[in-house]
Amino acid sequence: MSDREPVNGGFEDTYTESQVILVAVRIIAPFTLTYGLFMALHGADTPGGSFQGGAIVGVTILMIAFAFGIEPTRQWLTNSAIVALVTGGVAVFVGIGLATIVLDGAFLEYERFETIGIAGKWGMEAIEVGGIALIVSGVIVTLFFATAAGFGTNGLDDETEGSTDD
Repeated sequence: MSDREPVNGGFEDTYTESQVILVAVRIIAPFTLTYGLFMALHGADTPGGSFQGGAIVGVTILMIAFAFGIEPTRQWLTNSAIVALVTGGVAVFVGIGLATIVLDGAFLEYERFETIGIAGKWGMEAIEVGGIALIVSGVIVTLFFATAAGFGTNGLDDETEGSTDD
């Protein structure tokens, strides 16, 4: 059982500012964001790559939310920005795949880009950096905000939950 009392249908916010955490996040966040971008930009060239880089970028945003509050972070990083990240990543992924089909290749056959003078490696880099990193970071932040919002009763109030109409 929780020691917190329900307030307005939910639980009161127990966020308190800690000067140690605020200062630590202000110092650490730029470094973790830089490292995440470094990992993402190395994409297919090195172990790690865009998935891990996107995860580090997403977790950096979570770290900021834990330090400065979830609601202020949610207001700063709007839902439309997060949806744009994920949608942009999917659009890059599908766009590169369809471009290779237009060039008479299979879906994501990067070597087809060489017929128009672009090295096939750049198709893979575009997928890694522009697709996977954006999708992973956006999904991590979306899942965090969805979990932080909690689970509601889906619009049902107490009177209608147990009633059965014949």
